[in-house]
Amino acid sequence: MSRTVLCQLEDIEDGGSAGFTSQVDGKPRMLLAVRRGKDVFVYINSCPHLGVPLDFHAGQFLSHDQKYIICSTHGALFEIENGLCVSGPCRNAYLKPVMVSVEERSVLIDGNQL
Repeated sequence: MSRTVLCQLEDIEDGGSAGFTSQVDGKPRMLLAVRRGKDVFVYINSCPHLGVPLDFHAGQFLSHDQKYIICSTHGALFEIENGLCVSGPCRNAYLKPVMVSVEERSVLIDGNQL
């Protein structure tokens, strides 16, 4: 398992989101991360409908109420905990998750997802 430090937990505001680029499956990938307390959820930053990045502005991925990840292109809403699209043209599709763990305030991702 090839684990990489993505960031420090403090780099993502609690209840907020951030964007990163890191190696996943041997390729540089744009990632989105959402923090809920000590939990961090990381996905490939690509809408399953059009393949475009999701953020409105760099690192901003959440709906106004911060309950969902939102696609800036067509407003699709995704559950933070599992990436399921609950509203929009890609309904019932999922964001591609990246395996993540938090150890001693470091957010680590597994660079080998396949």
